[in-house]
Amino acid sequence: MDGGVTKKILITGGSGFLGINLVRFLLRKKGYDIHVLDTADFDYSDVKDRVRFIRGDIRDRALVGKAVKEMDQVVHGAAALPLYSEKDIYSTDVTGTENLLEASLAGGVERFVHVSSTAVYGIPHHHPLFEADPLVGVGPYGKAKILAEERCGEYRAKGLCVPVLRPKSFVGPERLGVFALLFEWAFEGRGFPMIGSGKNRYQLLDVEDLCDAVEKCLTGDRRVVDDTFNIGAAEFATMREDYQAVLDAAGFGKRVVPLPAGPVIAALRILERLRLSPLYPWIYETASRDSFVSIEKAKDRLGFAPRYSNRRALVRNYRWYVENREKIRNQSGVSHRVPWRQGIFSLVKYLF
Repeated sequence: MDGGVTKKILITGGSGFLGINLVRFLLRKKGYDIHVLDTADFDYSDVKDRVRFIRGDIRDRALVGKAVKEMDQVVHGAAALPLYSEKDIYSTDVTGTENLLEASLAGGVERFVHVSSTAVYGIPHHHPLFEADPLVGVGPYGKAKILAEERCGEYRAKGLCVPVLRPKSFVGPERLGVFALLFEWAFEGRGFPMIGSGKNRYQLLDVEDLCDAVEKCLTGDRRVVDDTFNIGAAEFATMREDYQAVLDAAGFGKRVVPLPAGPVIAALRILERLRLSPLYPWIYETASRDSFVSIEKAKDRLGFAPRYSNRRALVRNYRWYVENREKIRNQSGVSHRVPWRQGIFSLVKYLF
């Protein structure tokens, strides 16, 4: 940070996958007095003593007001993910966001960086996607993210600086969730099924590159960063090629196995209704399609220059999984930090 000035920064969702990576990233940069707001424990021994942890829910308006008070900047990464109930998704992702925006404007916060999602684009029919493209949310999560962005626009109009980032699905250390399926199957020496031919291009993002984009929004010219930006990898091949890199890293000579998209998607819809699958529509409906955004705006205006390709990001995440597998073996849940319950896939994997 320029001039040796220390900024007091609040990171919501700081105990999660993005949160801990951002905490570590900003601590390396120095110049930040970091406060974390989350409902989950901040249980990272390597940085715990360097961060002030506030336990709380962003839906608690009074608590949010106290947490934001005297903050210079806020990075809003907390969200109820698609596996949560529709009620929790709306109350957290929309009402919670509005609570934070309201407190930030009232408290004189300099910048409020909102981490949104490319889920706001729905299932489009053209690529790449640009920031000005129509927003058509799929499912409660996608719709809630659109409403949250609308709230950000309202507070931007009131004078609050609100950079909005729309990242592609991001991976890296601490990331599990749906990707734990791929990592576990690779580690056990299995092939990995793919919805469709796998010849579609599906852009991902390394969490380190996302952290860099966040910091650029915290430090760049206010007039430039007060806008909306797509964030993704610059280098990505086909989904089949990128996922194969993980199987190659595992060293068993296994291959990605393409499956016909139509029948697989139909089966996954049924399994989801029966609660036998952890996959939700935005995952299985888009997995066989192209999915990538233009990052030219972020490159030109933020100076965003992603370091990691899809392959490097996935393999980096897989190696973290291997090193930490014993610690996470018996964990499961609905966040990105723990493996999702595999349901019927815990049996299906034996076919590969």
